[in-house]
Order: sequence, then structure tokens, then C-alpha cells
Amino acid sequence: MIVRRFLLWARTASPGDRAEAVSALARAYLYGDLAPGDVRDAETALTAMLDDPSPLVRRAMAEAFANAPDAPRHVVVALASDQSGIAALVLARSPLLTDADLVDAVALGDDFCQTAIALRPRLTSGVAAALAEIACPQAVVELLGNPGAQIAPSTFARIHERLGDDPEIREALLERADCPVDVRQAIAVALASRLESFVVGRGWLSAERGARVAREAREKTTVALSAGPVADAARLVTHLRRTGQLTPAMILRAVLSRAMPFAEAAFADLAEMPGKRVVAILHDPRGAGFPALYRKAKLPPALLPAFEAALSALREAQGDRASAAAQLSRRMVERVLSACAALPAEESGKLLVLLRRYEVEAAREEAREASRAMAEDAALDVALAHVERGIVEAIRARGLLAA
Repeated sequence: MIVRRFLLWARTASPGDRAEAVSALARAYLYGDLAPGDVRDAETALTAMLDDPSPLVRRAMAEAFANAPDAPRHVVVALASDQSGIAALVLARSPLLTDADLVDAVALGDDFCQTAIALRPRLTSGVAAALAEIACPQAVVELLGNPGAQIAPSTFARIHERLGDDPEIREALLERADCPVDVRQAIAVALASRLESFVVGRGWLSAERGARVAREAREKTTVALSAGPVADAARLVTHLRRTGQLTPAMILRAVLSRAMPFAEAAFADLAEMPGKRVVAILHDPRGAGFPALYRKAKLPPALLPAFEAALSALREAQGDRASAAAQLSRRMVERVLSACAALPAEESGKLLVLLRRYEVEAAREEAREASRAMAEDAALDVALAHVERGIVEAIRARGLLAA
């Protein structure tokens, strides 16, 4: 009876009064001790109020039902299709909306609604994929910043493919701990290409030198990623081979950098051999099976001596905990240079040029590490000197030490 009177009263009440009454009715439906018949009448009345011409009324209903698991599902679904300011309230929070409801809202909603969905406390990989495919950039940024969002590796790749030119998107991708290594490498490649175009366009480098610098930066970054916190060497190698980036020089760099998981995955992929078998061959102290593995991987014959020398130096250096990575890398490059010095000029020309560049790079990295360590030691010495002077002055101030 009360609900029926409410519907009669609502015909002449002001929008503000109707909004307050609908909010009270929704709370009574959720938390009041209503008889079964009154519950049915209340649900009918609330459903009818979905047609109220005032957004104030529908917004009041959305605010009351946004977090409620016991709200009428059909009312929540209807509110999710309302004006964006109303729909966003339930899209962002309602536990009653299914993945299908959310995907539909992503497709039909505006930027505000898409962003509200991206901010939900929990998002499945299916909804995340829908947002990645069609949502506005701001919604995708919120998706990437949402720790409760389950994002599949293919979704990360699609986000980069569609919106990778946006600096905020790139930063959000890199900040996700679960962003796969192949997407990180693709971001690095894209940035290197943009920088190459910029410096060449400004005339700071020639086209040839710019291309070489960019290529070496890509290779260095790729090898570093293979040993990073989100490393997945096999996935990275598959990506590089699919995109035509896996080169003999990159594999040689990995060996010289002691990034053996990358080198192992590369040889296993190229030679189409089990990973465990490849690992055993590469780490065999005798190196007996490596030439056959190398040939099966179809790498250039001219580089075989360089790889053999690098692997030999790597085995000899194993267990040397006192040396820094840059120093060890430099010694390995020098070892390979010595092994290749006796090769005919027509076979070793380009290889020696490459190895000389590696030698310079290793020396510079070694110098950076040494200078950083010396600077830190100097800073520590200065700090200790200040502390000592302070102690002496404090003792003198107390008359315990003659001036």
C-alpha cells in the first residue's frame, strides 16, 4: 500500500523530492525488513522510476545500488545504459554486472564510461582486452594503472600496437610488472627509431651513422632486457625472430655480456633443438659439440671462431665473483679479438670492426663503473671527515681536549 501511494505521489512531486524518495525506497528495498509482497511492489516501483524524466532521480537510484549485491539486476543493467554520469556509478562498482555487460558497455559507452570500467577494483582479461581494443587513451592508462586488472600478454601487445605513440601509454606499459619482455623490447625499438629520425633530421648524425647507433642501442637494450626482472628469453627470441631482429651480432653480444639464457634460447630456436640439449652443449668444457650446433643454427661460418673464443672465455671466467660484469666482458672481447686476429682479412674484416666497437663499449662501461665507485668512496671520505671534525669540536667544547 505504501509503495502504491509513493507512485501516486511521485506524479506531482518535484524532481528533488522524487530523488530523495527513490533513494529512501532503494535503501528500504536493500536493508529494510519488508514483507515479501512489499519487496515485489518496491521492485516494481523502482523499475518504473527508471523512466523518470529527471536524471536526479535515476542518479539517486544508481548511487544507492552501485555497490549492492542484492540490488535488482535488471535495474542495475538499465542504469548502466543511462547517461554517462549515471551509468559510470554502476559501471565502476556494481558486482552484478557480468563480463558480457561490461564488454557491451565498453563498445557503446563514451570515454567517461570506459574510464569508469577501467577503474573497477577487479577486471578480467576479457574486459581488459575489450578496453585495449577500442577504449580511449585515458581509459587505457587507467586500465594499466589498475592493480586489480588481469591483462593478458596479447592485450599488452595490442595496446602498444594501437596506442604506442602516446608517451603516457608507453610509460604506463613499462610500469606494469607483468608487461611481457617482447612488448618492452618493441617499445625500446620504437623509441630508438624515433630518436634516429630526430637526430638524422636535425643533421646531428649522418643517416648511416644514425642507423648504426640506433641498431647498436636496440641490440644492447634487447640483451639487457633478456636478463632483467621480467626476462623471458624464449618469448623474446620468438618475438625477435618473427620481426626479423634476431641477428648473429646480437647473439654474440649476449654471449660476451654473459646473458646466456638469451643465447641458449636463440640457439635452441634457430637449431630447432631441445633447450636442455643446447644448454649442455654451450656449457660443455670441451666445446666438442658446438660446431655442429652452430652449423645447424645456420649462422655465418665466418663468425664461428668468435663464438668459440667467447664461449671458451666464458667457461674460464665462471666462478670469478670478484670481477665486475664490464671487466669480464672486456676480457672476453679481448680474447675473441686475439682468436680472430689470425683469420684472413676477407673473413675477419667486418667481424674485427664489430669487436673493436664492443671493446670500446666495454671499456667505457668499465670506466663508468670505476668512476662511480671512486666518486662514492670520495663522498664517504668527506662524510667521515665531517663526522670526525664534529666529534673533535664537541670534545673541545667540553674542555676535554686542548686546542
